[in-house]
Amino acid sequence: MHYYRYSNAEVSCWYKYLLFSYNIIFWLAGVVFLGVGLWAWSEKGVLSDLTKVTQLHGIDPVVLVLVVGVVMFTLGFAGCVGALRENICLLKFFCGTIVLIFFLELAVAVLAFLFQDWVRDRFREFFQNNIRSYRDDIDLQNLIDSLQKANQCCGAYGPEDWDLNAYFNCSGPSYSREKCGVPFSCCVPDPAQKVVNTQCGYDIRTQSKSEWDESIFTKGCIQALEGWLPRNVYIVAGVFIAISLLQIFGIFLARTLISDIEAVKAGHHF
Repeated sequence: MHYYRYSNAEVSCWYKYLLFSYNIIFWLAGVVFLGVGLWAWSEKGVLSDLTKVTQLHGIDPVVLVLVVGVVMFTLGFAGCVGALRENICLLKFFCGTIVLIFFLELAVAVLAFLFQDWVRDRFREFFQNNIRSYRDDIDLQNLIDSLQKANQCCGAYGPEDWDLNAYFNCSGPSYSREKCGVPFSCCVPDPAQKVVNTQCGYDIRTQSKSEWDESIFTKGCIQALEGWLPRNVYIVAGVFIAISLLQIFGIFLARTLISDIEAVKAGHHF
């Protein structure tokens, strides 16, 4: 004879649909990131020739957009379906991945603080590699220009770093009109000009270095970013804490829902 054990355990609709709402936002954001990334690649002809990605010596910003999109889409999908279907495997995948990302972020932050010189050297190499590919990819070009304009800087350690680019190199065999110059994003803006002068950096490095300050930024972007961080440490900390709290909230919802589902399943055993 079997004795059945009835339980009052049930899956909380509150946690279930709260987790679904939490993830639908990330899923939709992932769709947007993927759509923007694929559209950017189609405009550059990368979708018809994927080897263009490997030919670029620097980094294609679209790759970062696509990676973020894939991660957000996958996690959002797993969280949404796992919550609606009460699927423990999908919920554990979602929860475990969020935990992994959280600890990776924490580890990167701690290591970056402990090994600042190493991080500075890696960033210098990264920036200089992308300077070499400045004219090879329009998105990379726009990213570097935005960074230099926002931080009022030029090159990794100074304008001389633009010698690394074949178009701006002073001593190379190039016949480029930009030879011995810098990109327009290095130029000190003129408030009287309504239209951006994209030729303002031409031949600027043929002049004496003492005259550069009048026309271009002479501070390197690494130095500028090192000065920006202490001034905005509370903003950076606030963003990090906000992201961490969102991740912890998602982990809490997923673990609570998993516990409810397991309790209901255990109550059906006899």
